[in-house]
Amino acid sequence: MEILIKASQFILSLSFLIVLHELGHFIPAKLFKTRVEKFYLFFDYKFSLLKKKIGETEYGIGWIPLGGYVKISGMIDESMDTEQMKQPAQPWEFRSKPAWQRLIIMLGGVTVNFILGIVIYIMIVFVWGVDYVAPNDVKNGFAVHELFEQYGFKDGDKITKFNGVEPENVLDINKHLFLRGLTSLEVMHEDGNTETISIPENIGSIMWENGVMEPFSARSLPVIDTVIVGSPAEKAGLLKGDKIIAVNNNTANYWQDFTNMIKQSEDAIDITFERNGVAENITITPDENKTIGVSNFRQSDLNIQHKDYTFLESIPVGNTLAIWTLKDYITQFKYVFTKKGATSIGGFIAIGNIFPATWSWEAFWSITAFLSIMLGFMNLLPIPALDGGHVVFTLFEMITGRKPNDKFLEYAQVAGFILLIALLLLANGNDIVKLFS
Repeated sequence: MEILIKASQFILSLSFLIVLHELGHFIPAKLFKTRVEKFYLFFDYKFSLLKKKIGETEYGIGWIPLGGYVKISGMIDESMDTEQMKQPAQPWEFRSKPAWQRLIIMLGGVTVNFILGIVIYIMIVFVWGVDYVAPNDVKNGFAVHELFEQYGFKDGDKITKFNGVEPENVLDINKHLFLRGLTSLEVMHEDGNTETISIPENIGSIMWENGVMEPFSARSLPVIDTVIVGSPAEKAGLLKGDKIIAVNNNTANYWQDFTNMIKQSEDAIDITFERNGVAENITITPDENKTIGVSNFRQSDLNIQHKDYTFLESIPVGNTLAIWTLKDYITQFKYVFTKKGATSIGGFIAIGNIFPATWSWEAFWSITAFLSIMLGFMNLLPIPALDGGHVVFTLFEMITGRKPNDKFLEYAQVAGFILLIALLLLANGNDIVKLFS
C-alpha cells in the first residue's frame, strides 16, 4: 500500500509538471502562429494510449512514462522527423520564424517551471505557514559527529549563530554547512561557555567525501517511536514507547548514545529498557548494517514554533524559498561530477521515494515545487536534446548572424539523445543496484 501511495503521488506530480512545461512551449508557439502537430504526455513510440486531434494538433497520452513533448513543425526535436526538414520551409514552421521568436518558444518550458515553483512555494507558505526551531528551542543541544569534534564541537552544544547571525531555523544547520558556505558557528557548550568556532571553507566537500551529511542532530531521549516490521527489534519484542536505559550495561542518556553503541557492537547486544515503569532485558543481534530496525523522533525534545502568513506576506517568503531551492540545487550539482556522485545519481525509484508513504498534500506540493525548479534547471543545461541545447544554437545564430545547418542540428540532436539515454540508464541502474543491496 505504501508503494502504491508513493507511486500515485510521483505519477501525479510528474504528469502535472510535464503538461505545464509543454504548455510553456505550446502557448508561445501558437502566439507566433507556429503549427504544433502533437502535444503528448509521455512518449508514444509506435502507439498511444489515448489520442484526439483538435484542429491541427493531436493531443494524447503515450505509453512510455519518461516525459512528454510537443512536436512543432519545422523543428528538429525528439521526433527526429528529418523528412519534413528536406521540404521547402513553410511560413507556419518553426524554422521560418525570427530567431527571437524561436528563443521565446524554447525558453517557455523552463520559464513555466521556475514560475510554477515560485507560485507553489507562495501557496504552501500561505496555506500551511512555516514551522521553525529557534536556537534556544533545542532543549538537549546537538549530538556531534566525530568528524566535527576536531574543530572544537562537543555533544550537547547549542548552536546560536550562523556566520554571526542568529538563524531562523537552527535545524537547517546541516544544509547550510553543505551548501551555503558557513565559515563560523557560535555555540554554547553544556558548561555555559560561548565560543565562535571557525570552519574550513571547503566543509561541503569534506562532508561529501566522508559521507557525513548530518554532522549535527538534535539530541533526543532514547524512546522508540517506530519498530520496522520484520526487523531484529520486532522479532526480539521491542515496542513503540519503550525507553532504552542501557546497552551492554552502558547507560544510554540520549538516542544518539544508543545508536552509536549498536554501531560499535561486534555481535549480539544486551539491551535494558523500560516499559510501563518496569525495567526489562533483551538480547538482539544487529543486521549487517549495524542497525536493529527502530527509529526515534521526539517532538517533545524540541520547541517547534509556527508562523502563519497573509497572502501578501507569503509572496516574498515563498519567493525566497524558491530562490534558495534553486541556489542549493546548483551548488550540489557540482558533486555529480565526482566518482562518488556518479554512483549516487538516482532515477525514478529514487525520486518516487522522496514522496511520503502516507498521503500529505503539503508534502506533495513541496516536493512538486522542488521538482519543478529542478526540471527547469536541468532543461537549461546546454545538451542538444534539451531546451538548453536549442537555446545555445539560437543564441549563436543571433550573435553571429549564421544559423547552424540542419544536418549539424540532426547530428547534435542524436548525440544529445544518446547522452540522455546513457544518463537515464545510469540513474535507474543505480536505483536497481541499491534496491537489491
